[in-house]
Amino acid sequence: MDLNLGKRFAVVTGASRGLGKAITEALLAEGVRVLGVARSFDGQDWELARAKYGESFFYFETDLSQHKGISKVLKFLENAGLEPDILVNNVGGNLDMTEALSSPEDFWQVMKFNLESAVMLNSKLIPGMVSRGWGRICHVSSISSLENQGVPSYSAAKAALNAYIRGVSRSVAPDNVVLTGVLPGAVFTEGGYWDEQSKRRPDHVNKYLEERMAIRRFGTPTEIANIVAFLVSDLASFMTGSLVLADGGQGKVFFEGGA
Repeated sequence: MDLNLGKRFAVVTGASRGLGKAITEALLAEGVRVLGVARSFDGQDWELARAKYGESFFYFETDLSQHKGISKVLKFLENAGLEPDILVNNVGGNLDMTEALSSPEDFWQVMKFNLESAVMLNSKLIPGMVSRGWGRICHVSSISSLENQGVPSYSAAKAALNAYIRGVSRSVAPDNVVLTGVLPGAVFTEGGYWDEQSKRRPDHVNKYLEERMAIRRFGTPTEIANIVAFLVSDLASFMTGSLVLADGGQGKVFFEGGA
């Protein structure tokens, strides 16, 4: 299947590891020029990517959890004369806050972390897509946005992101700019939560897979990345505001991303 992405330029946030890294690699494999944005790009993998893809891949280090970090990447794009066709908003997480009754300060910190960079980048970059008559913006949400699969602050943040996607998508759809979201379930990433739990509490992990995951395994970053690659292609032109659940049968919701 040809996604016809070879002439596009994408910005991927949270691109240095896990899902963001896999999404970056999937888009590069489709011939997309990619700017990866993250706090740091350590390790030989990124030098190998530069060697393999040459000028098709470059990266910008900044902290998107901070307002000034978001402003820096926007300024970089402006100064370089770069106009993204594709934006993948992948920054997010629970900031290791696991208390259900968190303080208001902690609650809003998680909300900000999962929403601010996406809203700021969208508000600055989508108008250019509208003027050019083509754009794709995919947000990494979570199964937690649909049911009780995480701490309340994280679930609320991702539910708000879903509502944002659905609402904004309608206003730009006539201009062939498509906003979507992918809602992963439990995905195993190197150095991530399930990697750590597999080493510390293997019995807990095995029980979770047996009782919660219909597929009896974790998802892989590549599986999610391939969905994102489709959602930012021409083939997703009819998917305005679509929220795509990819959870291996982890959840029990009936209408995964219904309108």
